[in-house]
Amino acid sequence: MRRTRWIVLGGCFLAYLFDALEIVLLSLTLPAIRQDMDLTATQGGLLATATLLGIGVSSVLGGYMADNFGRKKALVGSLVTFGAFTAALAVVPSFTIFLILRFLAGIGLGTVWSVVSAYIVETWPAKSRGRAAAFVLSAFPAGGIIAAVLSRMLLPDWRLLFLVAGAAVVVPVAIVLVWFRESADWAAEKADQATESVSVGDVLRGPLRRTTLLGTLMAALVLTGYWGAMTWLPTYLTTERGLPAESMAWFVTILNIGIFLGYNVFGLLADRIGRRATIILTLIGTVATLPVYALATHDATLLWLGPLFGAFTAFFAVFGSYLGELFPTRSRATGAGFCFNIGRGVSAFAPFALAGLASSIGFSGGLMVCAGFFALGAGVTLLLPRTGQHATDPAAGPEARATVRPSA
Repeated sequence: MRRTRWIVLGGCFLAYLFDALEIVLLSLTLPAIRQDMDLTATQGGLLATATLLGIGVSSVLGGYMADNFGRKKALVGSLVTFGAFTAALAVVPSFTIFLILRFLAGIGLGTVWSVVSAYIVETWPAKSRGRAAAFVLSAFPAGGIIAAVLSRMLLPDWRLLFLVAGAAVVVPVAIVLVWFRESADWAAEKADQATESVSVGDVLRGPLRRTTLLGTLMAALVLTGYWGAMTWLPTYLTTERGLPAESMAWFVTILNIGIFLGYNVFGLLADRIGRRATIILTLIGTVATLPVYALATHDATLLWLGPLFGAFTAFFAVFGSYLGELFPTRSRATGAGFCFNIGRGVSAFAPFALAGLASSIGFSGGLMVCAGFFALGAGVTLLLPRTGQHATDPAAGPEARATVRPSA
């Protein structure tokens, strides 16, 4: 069991690293894509929106596959899906086809989060689950760093960049196929309920409904703020703050170093003070730093505030253990994936909306609006129960407490 635990940790980290690489690449290649295909800012925002809408759809398809057919099959399927459709962008002929391919890739991208989160919750004990999930999800900034390096090497040839990134997914696919075992918790649960299938309806009724709806609202608010800010930060820094375009790869690199460190530091903290409390703390940090970032004018300040803001986006990492613990093994991937990926689907409109806001209040004003979404997300988080070692929350209602499992 100990050996399996570490294999899952390393393999899930690698799988999510490639997931992150594909997502971050779009932001980095957007200026080159817009110039090459003669796209407006609104059309550029729609490319990110299509990706996030596909991720939203994965909340239904990905969770269904993982809870009914196994974590391993769902993970391999998701990796192959987004790898193939990303590589296909190398020969994309038009903006419309680009939108379709990004939507289809998004379905695979969203499923990865659901499956790796379930794998970690089901293989790691509650006392160290927060840091384990945070480490796996810290692959996101690591993937962002690799994306920045690849972009620096291959841009402005964005077609070749997407081909290389998509084809490289064969590496995590091979690792999962050869070394991963099916989740023992899922297999035991499936054996007990062999004739029953899991659907989204299972987490939208009974005692799970309140938790699912609140978890989805929390994720939607927070991720709207996140994707609105992160998609357009490079554009904001170059257009409104005058940073040279060639410095963007460096900016993205140090931003993601801050995110990587923040994920792992707050992951440790989540095992000490609880997942919910840590999420609220990180959201308060984003609310405090993003307005300062939006108003700063000094180049050095802009560059070095990035890692600090990035560190506070560690709520992303804590979501992995927290949302998974809110649901029982039988419907874990469906429930956690529904909350997180519907939230990402709703946030799909954030890049598009921020592009529209920029025409009237500027990108700096749009970033201030994003900070407001983070604040609202913190308020909703207070309505959700504690989990794991901190599952006995006297402030939570009986319906909320009924959904909490100390371990799976």
